[in-house]
Amino acid sequence: MPNVYDWDETVVYPNSGVTFVAFCMWRHNELLRYLPHIARALLGHRLRSGGKKPFKAELYTFMRDVPDWEEEVRLFWELKADTMLRPWYLAQKRPDDIILSDSAEFLLRPLCEKLGVRMLATPVDPATGLLTGPDCYGPEKLRRLRAEFGPVEIEEFYSDSLHDAPLARAAKRAFLVKKDERAPWPEKKL
Repeated sequence: MPNVYDWDETVVYPNSGVTFVAFCMWRHNELLRYLPHIARALLGHRLRSGGKKPFKAELYTFMRDVPDWEEEVRLFWELKADTMLRPWYLAQKRPDDIILSDSAEFLLRPLCEKLGVRMLATPVDPATGLLTGPDCYGPEKLRRLRAEFGPVEIEEFYSDSLHDAPLARAAKRAFLVKKDERAPWPEKKL
């Protein structure tokens, strides 16, 4: 039975998508023109008026102007992985781990392959920055897990977000992660 993990704020800190956007804009100043669009989408997301999908659609639109997205992702993880990966995760990582994330699949895939773990994430076309399928968030994570791996039994589940309660309910044991602290999932939140 595998252990299943959320990614951002759980296995890595801080949010990898936002950190990647900042990294690209720092390296390519011409991408700064996308900041107003991203800020507007973030405000809508925070106010819950826009939801997550419009935010994701705006967050990655800058990708169409990134000269070599594969190189950007490679360099990003080369420079950031050691400081972003949580030591507690690396200490307990297993080859049958499954990462489920609402971050962009193109961003997570190279590092998950290097770590030797399986991963399901939000499908985003790196050439356009547009979502090509459902956001891997909340109940969608459990649906995607079952669609990809069948009726898998989850030994342990780790997440920083109560939105992942469907996965917590499906696991033998679930843990809520806050920074480097892992506590049993609150019973009343199952």
